[in-house]
This record gives sequence, C-alpha cells and structure tokens, in this order.
Amino acid sequence: MLARENIDRLMGLNGNVRTTEGDKVGSIGTFYTDDDTGEPTWVTVKTGLFGSSESFIPLQDATVEGDDVVVPFSKDHIKDAPRVAEDGHLDPGEESRLYNHYGLEGGNGMAGQGGYAGTTGTRDATGTDANYARDTDARRGDDAMTRSEEQLNVGTERQATGKARLRKYVTTENVTTTVPVEREEVRLEREPITDANAGDAMSGPDLTEREHEVTLHEERPVVEKETVPDERVRLEKDTVRDDVQVDEEVRKERIETEGTGGGETRR
Repeated sequence: MLARENIDRLMGLNGNVRTTEGDKVGSIGTFYTDDDTGEPTWVTVKTGLFGSSESFIPLQDATVEGDDVVVPFSKDHIKDAPRVAEDGHLDPGEESRLYNHYGLEGGNGMAGQGGYAGTTGTRDATGTDANYARDTDARRGDDAMTRSEEQLNVGTERQATGKARLRKYVTTENVTTTVPVEREEVRLEREPITDANAGDAMSGPDLTEREHEVTLHEERPVVEKETVPDERVRLEKDTVRDDVQVDEEVRKERIETEGTGGGETRR
C-alpha cells in the first residue's frame, strides 16, 4: 500500500497508472483514503477515449515509480471493474464489490470521505458521466432501473510526423567546349630580281652580314567564371485527406428479468 507521503508527492503531477508488465492503463484520477487511518486505499484511473471512463484500483500492493503508480493487475481486469457512484465516497457495499472483483480480502468500511484529487482533476461535478452510472434510483425506492452503455466519441489530434528542409550545397562538374584560336606562322617568300625591284636590291653594300626578326603571335583561350541565378526553389505544404478506420470496443449494460418467464431484454 502506498504511504501518505507518496500521495502528497504525486498530487499535482501528470502521472499515469501502469501495470507491472509495463502497460499504461491511463492517467491518475483521484485517491481515496481510509476513514479511520487516513491512509490511501484506492486510486481511480482515467481510461477510454479522451479519459471518458474511470476505474477504481486498490493500492494494497501498488508501488510508485517516478510519477507513476504501478499496480499488479492487468489492463483489461482494471477496465472491467465495477462502476461506483460519483459521490466522492465509497460505502462498504461498493468497496466489497471492488475487493471481490480484484480477488482481495477487505471491504470493512475502509473508504475515505472525498479522498485526494489527482493531477488530472476531480470528477465532473454534474455527475452525468454514463460510465459511472449506478442504480441510484433503485436505492431511493424507485422501481425502474437505468441501463447505460458506452458511446464511441472519435476525434483527431494534430501531431508532427516529420520535417522537410531545403539545403544548398556545391558540386563540381567538367564542362568541355571548343574555342577557335588564331596563330601566326613563318612562311619564306622568294622574290626574283626584276626591273621594278632592282633598285632596292642594289641599294645596299655588295657583301655584308645582316639579321631580320619577325615576331609571331597566337591566341590562347582565356576562361572567366561568373555566378548567375538559375532558378528559385521553395517548400510548399499540401493537405491530403485520408480515411482511417477506428476499431474500438464499447461496453453496454443489459437488463435481465427473473421470475417473469421472459428472457434477457436486449437493445
């Protein structure tokens, strides 16, 4: 059983109830204490879609791990626990039904008045949640019985599934192109002596040594690079609608008659 100081620490935290196998049952709801000793004896756990259901669990063999309460019962066993009225108090009959469900000995009026509110909040003050409905009319002497059933409320939540980003990096590639170039080459020309050039040919000394140079030129490729914009790229998001099938169990109460010769009434 959990000590009082454990409960004081868990109040105000967003803890969960888990099984010893590691399965999450739901978030912590309300703690209930013993009328005589003030020690916590029960905790409620919120289950179902959006925490619409709440089940009682005994704290007799429960332990605390971090912000969570760990109980030695399976998830299905907890969800099948008897429903109790939302009056903030467990009477001996209700406690006995719960102890029988969990196969424990107890039920001697060890129920707290009001208990402690869990971090996820106390129950709805209107008391209209069908999951906790009991036959309160019958206890007041009414001859009618209320039959309740669970309804499946399906919603959606938005969550991040991944990220996409644009990243720019530089690669190198070879570009081959052809550029026409020009160059000068030497060609020897011989000119015979004629009457037209005889004067030029005879103008110099008879015999002498002489050199004449000709400068040759050629073109070579010159490469220059410049950066120019090529295109603009951006990320856009499109919303795609899919249909997802939801398969969930819901429970309903059935009313059976005895001694009237009739069978079970079904709806």
